[in-house]
Amino acid sequence: MSDKNKATAHVKSQKQVSTIWIVPLLALVMGAWMLFEYVNNTGPEITLRLPTAEGIEVGKTEIKSLNVKVGVITEVTLSDNYDYITAKASMNKDAERMLREDTLFWVVKPRIGKEGISGLETLLSGSYIQLQPGHSEKSERDFTVLDIPPVAPPDAKGLRIVLTHQEAGKLGVGDPVIYKGFTVGRVESTSLDINKQRARYQLFIFEPYDSLVRTKTNFWISSGMDLRLNTEGFEVKISSLETLLSGGVTFDTAPGEDTGPQVTEQMTQFRLFDDVKQAREGMYNDYIDFAMLFDESVRGLKPKAPVEYRGLRIGTVLQVPMRLPTPEEEGFASKVVPVLVRIEMGRIYDNFQSSSLEALKRKMKEDFSKGLRATLKTGSLLTGALYIDMDFFPGQNEFEAKEFQGYQVFPTVKGGFAQVERQVNELLVKLNNLPLEDTFSSLNSTLKTSERTLASAEKVAKSIDALLKNKDTQALPADIRQSLQQMQKTLDGYGPDSTMYQEMQSTLKEIEQMMSEFQPVLRQLNEKPNSLVFGEDQTSDPIPVKGQ
Repeated sequence: MSDKNKATAHVKSQKQVSTIWIVPLLALVMGAWMLFEYVNNTGPEITLRLPTAEGIEVGKTEIKSLNVKVGVITEVTLSDNYDYITAKASMNKDAERMLREDTLFWVVKPRIGKEGISGLETLLSGSYIQLQPGHSEKSERDFTVLDIPPVAPPDAKGLRIVLTHQEAGKLGVGDPVIYKGFTVGRVESTSLDINKQRARYQLFIFEPYDSLVRTKTNFWISSGMDLRLNTEGFEVKISSLETLLSGGVTFDTAPGEDTGPQVTEQMTQFRLFDDVKQAREGMYNDYIDFAMLFDESVRGLKPKAPVEYRGLRIGTVLQVPMRLPTPEEEGFASKVVPVLVRIEMGRIYDNFQSSSLEALKRKMKEDFSKGLRATLKTGSLLTGALYIDMDFFPGQNEFEAKEFQGYQVFPTVKGGFAQVERQVNELLVKLNNLPLEDTFSSLNSTLKTSERTLASAEKVAKSIDALLKNKDTQALPADIRQSLQQMQKTLDGYGPDSTMYQEMQSTLKEIEQMMSEFQPVLRQLNEKPNSLVFGEDQTSDPIPVKGQ
């Protein structure tokens, strides 16, 4: 083969890019875009603390705000000491601005509470976590999920106040706050002040009703029903069905009193009273305490019993009894029961000034010397309840100022029932001391003597009559005969047929009958001296039987 027929290959480098690389390039771009979108749309991760994981599912339980999904639960674990549940949640990018220090979370599920039925939509879709955005300047990533929805948001317009009481359980979260029958707020939370050993109830009163809260406003527990028994019969007042079932708290100011300025400071504390009666009594800040020493039974006298002056209430019984004397002092030999009472000036005087207390104490000492005394009286025959009544008693002018356990002593006298009992006892003592047997013996002796006297008079009359019929006697001068005839008439007046004799016999029979009838009374008094007051023992009713 010649050299001309030889083929020669020329190698050249190719400068064009192959189209096959378009596919991986596109995949890389799409991956980068998806990564960018994921990073751009993924918000922060937060930690939620829940008391239980009921209704919570990883990847399914959503976090919503105004019914818009803003996150989802990604992890659920137990705490180290198994006291609570820790849940991790992935939030949307837009939700980052909602995560503030005052942001609130709670689980939405079907509930039947004091405010009604809620969360029924979760029966089909499942429970979810509600987010209430906060407005604090400080951001937060760790939150505690509430057991129940909040009564009002942190930025709600209104007034938050705190009520204190010695006992817990008086109010519950969600209970209504009532003013003149209208619900103007709710109970937000309950807690216990460990240092002061008092229960705390936080209330939220919505705007514009917050302007009704004044410095002299009183709060008391509303039971929903008020039952009263007075002279007109039974009086029943029922408020709303909600307060009847769950109760609530009511507030108001005293009618006719100075209400004071409006309360504008948040978390102002007020006292919570048990009822409206206790609230009214708590309005009297000016008072004088006295110790009353009763030398009779105080059974039926209870704390909070009224202290009255001629039917007008002026005070309250505080303690029955006060501390009794110790055996080293007097013990039971003192024979008195001390009772602590409080005379409340607000019940007596309008706009009473505290500076007038000392002058009033001096005036009352003068009244003690004029006969002002306290006594026990029966307030109810049905229950046997007692109350203390004050009045001026004549003849009770002797007064010696003294104190008992640091309190000024208010002089007392025995009550009306005790006086009746004392008078009955004195009457029985006098009856027992009467010489009835000697009296009856003397009366019988007198009756026998009278019978002998009448018999003798009858014999004398017969003798005179025989003497007048004698002829010798008839021959006597007429004046003597007339005198004898007059004597005969006089003696005839004492005869068995005479009116005087018959009246005397009738009188003697009545005396004998009265004495025979009085014998059972004396026997009953000897056996049961108090039967004149309380009557005889009741006998059992007769039992009907079948006739023969």
